[in-house]
Amino acid sequence: MGAQERTRAAQGRGPTVITETMRLAAQRGGVVKGLILFFLTLFFLSALAVGAGGYLAYKEVQRPGPLERETIVLLEPGLGVNQIADRLAQDKVIRHAELFNAAVRWHQAGATLKAGEYRFAPGVTVLEVIDILVDGSSILHFLTIAEGRTTKQIVAAIDADATLTGDITMEPREGALLPETYGFTRGETRDALIKRMATAQKEALDSLWEGRAADLPLANRREAIILASIVEKETGVASERDRVAAVFINRLRKRMRLESDPTIIYGLTGGEPLGRGLRQSELRGETPYNTYVIRGLPPTPICNPGRASIEAVLNPAQTDDLFFVADGTGGHAFARTLREHNANVRRWRQIERQNRR
Repeated sequence: MGAQERTRAAQGRGPTVITETMRLAAQRGGVVKGLILFFLTLFFLSALAVGAGGYLAYKEVQRPGPLERETIVLLEPGLGVNQIADRLAQDKVIRHAELFNAAVRWHQAGATLKAGEYRFAPGVTVLEVIDILVDGSSILHFLTIAEGRTTKQIVAAIDADATLTGDITMEPREGALLPETYGFTRGETRDALIKRMATAQKEALDSLWEGRAADLPLANRREAIILASIVEKETGVASERDRVAAVFINRLRKRMRLESDPTIIYGLTGGEPLGRGLRQSELRGETPYNTYVIRGLPPTPICNPGRASIEAVLNPAQTDDLFFVADGTGGHAFARTLREHNANVRRWRQIERQNRR
């Protein structure tokens, strides 16, 4: 074939080849566009599904839960999120453990859920449950220790409280604990509560010691607690504590014997009630706690005094009183001289005789 013929042949095929090429390219373009449209549609539907699922989950964690009445749940230390979820579902606090787990993960709260004993209200939501566990707002239990109890009596009360855990291994000294009402959560150890009581007593004493009156006949904080324990046992009338304290402070300054009946009883019973009056032989008995015999303070406190009695000893009333005796009303009659005191004693004896009739 000559050059002219080849040229004509090429020119004859030219439009056909170009058209076919464009048709194939168009077909290929349509497929690509179709695939793109398919995947975009699939992604959009998936996003809609995820969004709808997320919205439904969000509504579910805010929906009132299945709890019909107030319920208390104990979550022991060491439980994981899955175990907490199972416990809550078991106690009907929540409907689905899986939803609780998902909500905890979404809020990144897994590491902040706290063990404890919790009270859940009827209808509590999943989000509210999570907030409660994160806050650690456990149920508080209370133990009230009355002023004037011995350490042995306080330890026995702590040991008898079933809400506390663990054996008591501490041996606090007499007068080392501060009587108060203490709040604690279920599961706190008995030793931990005793330690808190000892810390509270030390902090109270340190604070009051700094503001004490000048020239007190007390060498140290320990002596202040000893005298406060005597004041605590001598009167339950708040308004006269500082005056009772003043009597003992004045007697110490004059090196007079304190002559306090509760000290004798402590020497006889260790602080347990005597159940009767003191005998003359006991008033003369040679014991380290008989302040009718010894001079100065006994060797240890005779109970655990409250803050008010400690404060009364460190800031006693300004008075010259040296004596006091019961007055028949629950309080005491005070006197500066033995003569005045003897007259007060006679009146008290008369009241006693009238009461026995």
